[in-house]
Amino acid sequence: MGTAPDSATDGAGEWRAGWPVVAAGMLAAAIGPGLFQNLSSLFTPGLEAEFGWTRGQISTAAGVALIAAVVAPVVGRLADRIGLRPVIVATMLLLGAGYVGLASMTGAIWQYQLAVVLLVLAVPGTSSLVYGKLIAAAFVRHRGLALAISTAGLAVATIVAPPAIGAVIAAFGWRGGLIALGIVAVGVVLPAILLALRGMPAGPTRSAAADAAARPATGVTAAEARRDPRFWRVVASAALVNGATTGLVTQVVPLGIERGLSGGQAALLLTAFGASAVAGRLSIGVLIDRFRPQPVAAAFALVSAIAFLLLASGVGGLGPLLLLVFLAGLMNGAENDLLPFLTARLFGLRAYAEIFGSGMPVALAGTGIGVIGFGRLRDAFGDYRIALLLGAAALVAAGLCFLLLGDRALPDAHGAAHSPDH
Repeated sequence: MGTAPDSATDGAGEWRAGWPVVAAGMLAAAIGPGLFQNLSSLFTPGLEAEFGWTRGQISTAAGVALIAAVVAPVVGRLADRIGLRPVIVATMLLLGAGYVGLASMTGAIWQYQLAVVLLVLAVPGTSSLVYGKLIAAAFVRHRGLALAISTAGLAVATIVAPPAIGAVIAAFGWRGGLIALGIVAVGVVLPAILLALRGMPAGPTRSAAADAAARPATGVTAAEARRDPRFWRVVASAALVNGATTGLVTQVVPLGIERGLSGGQAALLLTAFGASAVAGRLSIGVLIDRFRPQPVAAAFALVSAIAFLLLASGVGGLGPLLLLVFLAGLMNGAENDLLPFLTARLFGLRAYAEIFGSGMPVALAGTGIGVIGFGRLRDAFGDYRIALLLGAAALVAAGLCFLLLGDRALPDAHGAAHSPDH
């Protein structure tokens, strides 16, 4: 996969050629493991009632399972070398298997953990590791907006899915809700993605054929990126944002109930979080196409940090909670656009998937800490105040990481093509 064609410098031309890639990425994000993560609090009451598990046990099992993300650099390297379609198909099938595993549990907590491992293994092929590379190659002028629309699939699904899956759970139980997610993933979304990508360039960028191409992909190798302090600042920002915002969304329904909301009202907090993710992605996508992305990202992190602090103060009532959850989730939406954008901007496309995959275990470690931490801290202190305060601190630290990122010229295409991989 080479650099974007000359016609891509024309904004309209970019969209005419690249919209199928954006659509495919949006579908993958909508049904990927992040959707289960955002909907997990809908299943928590059923798991508690049937198996007697506590919220802390459930969140710990899910968080520990994220260790499976260590495979992401390997998947990224494969995607760079063999192309993206095999990775997409394999990970979507793993996603379906994970949902079947969850629906088949009989009460042992390790079963939940193993099923979540399968979902985590599906992350690379449903994320910007794959689709961010395709979009970055197809878009230049509108890259930020294209990434924003693509990654907004999860946010849109988080708005639409809670009432739909809630209705399925009400009619068929929590197992029925999980089976429904698996059917949609494998039976509907996977064929639609393959149809959208038909005819699109999704081959290797680090094979002999790619290196011999007339327009090789520019950028550094994964080893070079990992030696760059900016890589670790990007990854640290992702881990900090994930820890705060994912921890919140996995506990937002129980938090709402504790603040006096009914079950139905508390479920609306998920919709508010999803709406904020859409707003965060689209607004930051437009802004980073026009302004330097680092200070824009830091500003978003600060807004979300303030919302966390206000939530920690004990605010109640449906209206205030909807507003604060919306503001708290803005950085979650923005981060999912920023990470692929900054990876392509700072390190290029030559080893994009492996570089992105190298950071994914650390970013998902942040997710795991947030998922486990929010549940365990609530069990330990009886409310979410300490967890929310720590989330606010994490978001402030993420903003500082963004401000410390500097820009640097990438090596030219031919120089990159002949530099060593390791």
